[in-house]
Amino acid sequence: MNDRKKALIYLVITAVLWSTGGLLIKLVEWNPLAIAGARSGIAAIIMLIYLKRPIRSIDRIKLLGAISYGLLVILFIAANKLTTSANAILLQFTAPIWVILFAKAFLKEKTYVADWLTIIAVILGMTLFFIGGLKSGNILGNTLAVLSGMAMAAMIIFLKIKKEDSPIEITLLGNIITFFIGLPFILLSAPPSNTSIIAILILGVFQLGISYILYVNAVRHVSAVDAILIPIIEPLLNPIWVFVFAGEAPGKYAILGGSIVILSIITRSIYQQKITKVNLKQEYKPSQNLQ
Repeated sequence: MNDRKKALIYLVITAVLWSTGGLLIKLVEWNPLAIAGARSGIAAIIMLIYLKRPIRSIDRIKLLGAISYGLLVILFIAANKLTTSANAILLQFTAPIWVILFAKAFLKEKTYVADWLTIIAVILGMTLFFIGGLKSGNILGNTLAVLSGMAMAAMIIFLKIKKEDSPIEITLLGNIITFFIGLPFILLSAPPSNTSIIAILILGVFQLGISYILYVNAVRHVSAVDAILIPIIEPLLNPIWVFVFAGEAPGKYAILGGSIVILSIITRSIYQQKITKVNLKQEYKPSQNLQ
């Protein structure tokens, strides 16, 4: 199995782990910032165990990447408090647009018509998926959701820039920053119940810690656009968990929208695989002619 295929598998597993967040967070009887801080603190420990060493150095790119990560986590939680969950998720996943713009400007990555067509299809599918929950919402909440999407895009770009220089340190530093931001809220919160403790542990270890270890390793071997489009299946999995554990079936528009998103991403991935093979063949031919 080549590095790209392995990376795509990592991204799918990452999306599955991320998708458990909504269900688990509801089990924790804490302030959202306290949850974010505790979750990030545990995730930081998991990442330190994986690294087997402290952060070697902090430069401008690592710091900016860590701040982007922290903003992503905090802005999204704040958006969820100020607008509907559907608005927050849909507006955050304008991130692929920002990724394409940032990747072209800072990474000099080529973008194809297929990328833009996929993004249009994804936005259409996501709109159908959340159509029942979409409302005008709170302007501030909607704005924060868009900003969280921009923060997500910025984080991906910084991870790509540092792909050969321990990019996991960016997310580790981001978790440490988020932990200290959430620490005052943790100290002011009531002692958690046993259910809350278990949920926080699962959130920290699996939903954030292991997921970002897989994600960072995947980002090294795929384009910035792949790094955002594959995990976009995450919000589509949330209703599946609700259906499995609460028996609440998704509506027809949700099924239609989810199908459009998944088919669009699969189609683009197959197309991208073919493009990669063609490029490799073109690079190989000149070397044959030199012999």
